[in-house]
Amino acid sequence: MYRTNTCGELTEANINQKVILSGWVQTIRDKGFVIWVDLRDRYGITQLVFDDQRTPKEILEQVKKLGREFVIQITGTVIERTSKNPHIPTGNIEILVEKLTVLSTSLVPPFVIENETDGGEELRMKYRYLDIRRNPVKDKLIFRSKVAQLVRNYLSSHDFLEIETPVLIKSTPEGARDFVVPSRMNPGQFYALPQSPQSFKQLLMIGGLDKYFQIVKCFRDEDLRADRQPEFTQIDCEMSFIEQEDILDTFEGLAKHLLKELRNYKIDKFPRITYSEAMRKYGNDKPDIRFGMEFIEFNEELKKSGFKVFDEAELIVGIKVEGCADYTRKQLDELTEWVKRPQVGARGLVYIKYNKDQSIKSSIDKFYTEEKLKKVIQKSNAQIGDLLLILSGEAQKVRPQLSALRMELAERLGLRNPDVFAPLWVVDFPLLEWDEEENRYVAMHHPFTSPKPEDIPLLETDPGKVRANAYDMVLNGNEIGGGSIRIHDKDLQAKMFSLLGFTQEEAEAQFGFLMNAFKYGAPPHGGIAFGFDRFTAILGGQEVIRDYIAFPKNNAGRDVMIDAPYPISKKQLDELGINIIKE
Repeated sequence: MYRTNTCGELTEANINQKVILSGWVQTIRDKGFVIWVDLRDRYGITQLVFDDQRTPKEILEQVKKLGREFVIQITGTVIERTSKNPHIPTGNIEILVEKLTVLSTSLVPPFVIENETDGGEELRMKYRYLDIRRNPVKDKLIFRSKVAQLVRNYLSSHDFLEIETPVLIKSTPEGARDFVVPSRMNPGQFYALPQSPQSFKQLLMIGGLDKYFQIVKCFRDEDLRADRQPEFTQIDCEMSFIEQEDILDTFEGLAKHLLKELRNYKIDKFPRITYSEAMRKYGNDKPDIRFGMEFIEFNEELKKSGFKVFDEAELIVGIKVEGCADYTRKQLDELTEWVKRPQVGARGLVYIKYNKDQSIKSSIDKFYTEEKLKKVIQKSNAQIGDLLLILSGEAQKVRPQLSALRMELAERLGLRNPDVFAPLWVVDFPLLEWDEEENRYVAMHHPFTSPKPEDIPLLETDPGKVRANAYDMVLNGNEIGGGSIRIHDKDLQAKMFSLLGFTQEEAEAQFGFLMNAFKYGAPPHGGIAFGFDRFTAILGGQEVIRDYIAFPKNNAGRDVMIDAPYPISKKQLDELGINIIKE
């Protein structure tokens, strides 16, 4: 028996009990006549005590040879701790050790295995197995496991079946780049790793399994960000004989359940806004509504006044920043430089201050009378002490620019509290968007998304105005889930493929298996997929997903721990019929 108890469970109730513990040596404190060792496992830390009077001499000699991260087993008696530690559950006891066995020695770790470590991110990723021993990472992985269990329990209690779908599938031209896998048995042909199980879950609906879910690995060969990895996990779901409202109610219920169970956070009803409203009010389709700063349009108030920048702009739009009229010129200049960075791309920034003495001061005073600026103040409903920040230009460019400024100010002003949760649904997305490079429409979500029934006639006359039966769940400014009602009519699906530029032959080659299945009775169906890594991170109070993944890739898409990707041998290449051409 390696242990009778874990290192996180013993208390004063266990005093005088003989126990066996196993774990890693966290710290050693040698005072000469007494030695304390902190023993750590997944569950916590227990202090061990060795002293000249009560510990056998041979045990004392062993202890002096221990090092950090040695794996040891001890047998001893639980005794009351003289100097108690109220910060840990085992802080009132310690173990008087009678027997010690070294199970495994350790090199000196490349960084300190403590909550606050001296290891940089790249070093910790190289030694990820050591990083996982630290509480900040270990606790996130435990949290992730708890989220997954709650998801499974909730969906199973609502009659969903957990069904696995294939990982080696067919490459499709829509969406992000596929990761491809060469087939040795079929030279010159390739599998693709799934970006999502979309087609298969639709086939399951045709198969009559009306409620499906899967916590599934997906793969996309695209550039990385803090919230994106080349392989990621989805909570993938599909339902039959439903309408959009059924999907929203079911998965709003799931989100509420997770918030209540994990954070004791109660929310009544998720607000809903349309895509067009989200773009008009916030400049993006995943708005953070924990704070205000909604967009205000000033074309009527600020055009035709001799200020060329505004007079020539398609849109003049701003935000009200409450209580910030005392921003200094230096602060405003710094914000101006921030929006002019290439990542944002604004030409400049105009400010209007509604000062505490009720005066109005702006960066455009020489172009506008105080009376005109008062109209701007009134339009914005600004109060004394508020600051207006205004951008102008082409509507499609200026809205994202102002959105970026809004989020930056929220960060600086501490308005994005990770312990506050503000979910919402964004609905009525456009079905299609125009691709300038390919000179054709592409699906905003995917080719299987159903148009709003009332918009179907527009497919023939004005496809750009067709709204999709699609919806996104947004939480704290992050899209955590998205889905749609699917096309289940084979004729409408064929029309959709045609509109997206597929020839009949191309559609048959890519999606013939699905189109053929539609001929055998497809039920009305729809679904949603949640980004499990991102959802978990936000529920945990963070937005960076990396620490919620056991073995993540770095920003270059590499696993620096196992050194992957890595070249394969010439023998393997020859078996696969692949010839690497070096430039």
